[in-house]
Amino acid sequence: MSSTTITRGNSHETFYIQPSLTPVSVAANTTAVQTFSIPGLQTTDIVTVIGYNGSQIAGIVIAEADCLAANVLSIQFGNLTGSGVVPTAGVYTIAITRLEGPAPVTAV
Repeated sequence: MSSTTITRGNSHETFYIQPSLTPVSVAANTTAVQTFSIPGLQTTDIVTVIGYNGSQIAGIVIAEADCLAANVLSIQFGNLTGSGVVPTAGVYTIAITRLEGPAPVTAV
């Protein structure tokens, strides 16, 4: 714990967005990164895709989400089935955590 009352490396704010996304097909038994334009997203944001607001196609999982370029959301969809599948298009709920400063290297 810090010896001062100044917050260091903690979340400045967390907010939720619900963009409408239209993913494309993911080949059988693989993962694929797909990108979507999200104005205001920053490369220092911590992105968590909570999920699709409805029923997702069986066998589709969200493996990772990032903002590697300003205003661009990258989602890695995983396809656990034996054939190509298109993840469901529609509204996804996404949590964005914006840090106050650089993240600490350790939790000490």
